[in-house]
Amino acid sequence: MEGLTQEEAYARLLADGPNTLPGSVPKPLLRIAAGVVLEPMFLMLLAAGTVYLLIGDTAEAIFLLGSVFVIIGLALTQERKTQRSLEALRDLSAPRAMVIRAGRELRISSGEVVRGDLLVLHEGDRIAADAVLLQGQLGTDESLLTGEAVPQEKLPGAADLAMEMPGSDAHSFLFASTVVTRGVGVACVRATGAHTAVGRIGAALASTALVPSQLQQASRRIVRRLAMLGLGLAVALVLLGWLWDGRSLLESVLLGVALAMAVLPEEIPVVLTVFLALGAWRLSRQQVLTRRTTAVETLGAITVLAVDKTGTLTLNRMDVAQLWVAGAHFPGDADDVLPGAFHELVEFALLATPVDPFDPMEKAIRGFGQRYLAGTQHVHADWRPEHAYPLSPDILAMTHVFPASDPGCHLLATKGAPEAIADLCHLSSLEQQAIERQAQGMAGQGMRLLGVAKGQWVGGSWPASQHDFTFTFLGLVGLADPPRPEVPAAVAACQAAGIRIIMMTGDHPATARAIARQVGLPGEGDVLTGPEMASMDDDSLSQRLGRVHLCARLVPEHKLRLVQLLQKAGETVGMTGDGVNDAPSLKAADVGIAMGERGTDVAREAAAIVLLDDSFASITAAIRQGRRIFDNIGTATRFIFAVHVPVVALALAPVLFHWPLLLLPVQIVLLELLIDPACSIVFEAEPEATDLMTRPPRARDASPFSADNIVYALGQGLGVAVPLLGGAWVLGLWGWGETAVRATVFVSLVLGVFLLVLANRDLRKPIADSLLWSNPWVARMFVAVVAMLVLALGVPWLRQVMGFVVPSAAALGASAVMLLFAALWLECWRRLAEPQMRR
Repeated sequence: MEGLTQEEAYARLLADGPNTLPGSVPKPLLRIAAGVVLEPMFLMLLAAGTVYLLIGDTAEAIFLLGSVFVIIGLALTQERKTQRSLEALRDLSAPRAMVIRAGRELRISSGEVVRGDLLVLHEGDRIAADAVLLQGQLGTDESLLTGEAVPQEKLPGAADLAMEMPGSDAHSFLFASTVVTRGVGVACVRATGAHTAVGRIGAALASTALVPSQLQQASRRIVRRLAMLGLGLAVALVLLGWLWDGRSLLESVLLGVALAMAVLPEEIPVVLTVFLALGAWRLSRQQVLTRRTTAVETLGAITVLAVDKTGTLTLNRMDVAQLWVAGAHFPGDADDVLPGAFHELVEFALLATPVDPFDPMEKAIRGFGQRYLAGTQHVHADWRPEHAYPLSPDILAMTHVFPASDPGCHLLATKGAPEAIADLCHLSSLEQQAIERQAQGMAGQGMRLLGVAKGQWVGGSWPASQHDFTFTFLGLVGLADPPRPEVPAAVAACQAAGIRIIMMTGDHPATARAIARQVGLPGEGDVLTGPEMASMDDDSLSQRLGRVHLCARLVPEHKLRLVQLLQKAGETVGMTGDGVNDAPSLKAADVGIAMGERGTDVAREAAAIVLLDDSFASITAAIRQGRRIFDNIGTATRFIFAVHVPVVALALAPVLFHWPLLLLPVQIVLLELLIDPACSIVFEAEPEATDLMTRPPRARDASPFSADNIVYALGQGLGVAVPLLGGAWVLGLWGWGETAVRATVFVSLVLGVFLLVLANRDLRKPIADSLLWSNPWVARMFVAVVAMLVLALGVPWLRQVMGFVVPSAAALGASAVMLLFAALWLECWRRLAEPQMRR
């Protein structure tokens, strides 16, 4: 074979470009940073930090403004992750390739391979481009493209064949980035670079946009509204204080600043950042790596889990699953001693297998034989074949010939497709039908089958064909990719949590059904296949998808389409996978979950979550953590809105009722030192609810900023604000001085914050019971509350800055009365509104 000349190859390289996968053009750093800063949440951070600078609180300003730069850094990191996913895809291409040019074999860079090149392929080679096999017989591992763990047999075809997709029934096509597991061959290159099957996956990966989480979208809306409300109220208060209440402009501006700080809950971005970061840390302790922190919260909202079979539900390795000899069966995972009736079958299967195989099925046979025949006379570790007959297009079987003890006599060991072995044994039609029935039954259990036979040859020169030998049929060897042992329990836990599981695989429907039965999925229902999808429009496919649990014979484009259709139907989709074929759908899903140990770099880079131990059970743990975090974010959000109501009320009342100032900006700063830890530490550490994994997933549009949650919080806040305002009014009537009233109200407000923490821990329980519920941070917070009050009231310098006096016994008594009324209100409000909140 001559191949291309160097001049022809160079011309095609100039015309088509190098045989590399295209990378995306990275966004400029300034553009990414600007996009982050313009987010309403971060504008609020900037505004709050500027306010703190204006009032001289440098430490708080540095913290808030510094967090903006941290988040910009995270955004830049995420952009780099997308770039790395494409780089990882490019790295799958073979670094070197053997080609025939002008009649000579040359080893060149894979980037220089062009259309029309003749590739020389050997066992272990990674194929450099899409091609058609012209000579030889190969086995190729295409699992990274199709998800099918079994190597594909490749036979020669015509050079002008039209290329088909990976996973098709045509057996002459080779695909870039797949691996030769067996044999030697020559192939003609038909497509390079972006035009290959793996190149099209790269294009889909680059064009698939990340889906913002529901929490991100909800927080943007609420922050935008609060920012406008706070600004409007602050301006109105400045004008009221200056023009209507007769205060000086400086004092009125001070009032406006205090109100703006009271209205703007800058704790929201802090809470989201801390909760998600700590959630990611907790998941990491369970061997779950979080690549996008927003995915932690979205995990708890998953309604559909689209699961790849190979490497996710299964171990992505071949094991001997069953032996069959003359009506007798032996399960491959049995701990029993192998019965003698099966010894000869395993012995000759070993003899027909290379000593150091590369093919996964042959590795499984050798491992099984070494396990069950160790120490017997049926293991021949020192035997080497004197001659061999490889697979051929006419005979799908291979034979090894060994010298026997008698001179001129040879022992034959053959294995291959059951029908080919039965034909070589010259069996009667009845015997062949019996073997065919048994093979169909085992194949229906998801097994790949090999027939095994033995024979003898006495003669001089070797026959031209295996048909010239006489064989004796020994039995069938069934091989399968076994399910992971932890999967059935994890599947059951997901189903109990109301999560629908759909298997999406490139494998055969029979194999998908078998694995589904083994792991607890409905295995006898409707199976949707890739060829069927191609003939259906989106509406018909969506209806069909609503009633299937198994999707087989899928290519990457099919998986991506299914994920997007599920999202359009209102589902929150989690997608698990480990191969290159899973990468686009992993990126498009609401939560992409990749396998860390066996998964490809492309899958890991495209996913939001990576399972470091490849355990499917870790998905259940991650969903549990996601649900707990969302619950706690809702609790913290309710507390934030509730605690700001009395602060806003105490900032507004002096202007509306012509009172002295009750809250100064510096006092609000002191309050923030208490409110921030309460939100970000105490509530984050709250234990999970008892019904966490038995209730259905939350609605896709559920939000911690829902009307029910905010209205309930406002009612709680009024329960603290009204007693405080009433107490301030009464104390003013009694002639108390401005600083005494301010100190009394502040003490009541600080203790009221702690009261709100207790009231929000569990809406199903009275406030007093919250003291007994396990969370070590509650007691620590109470100590912090007392310490804050002691410092603010006991240190003379700090007391003067705050505008306080040391409270008298009467002041402490007045605070106790205010808090008693607040506690009664909160308990009554809980009993009144709790049924609505649980709905």
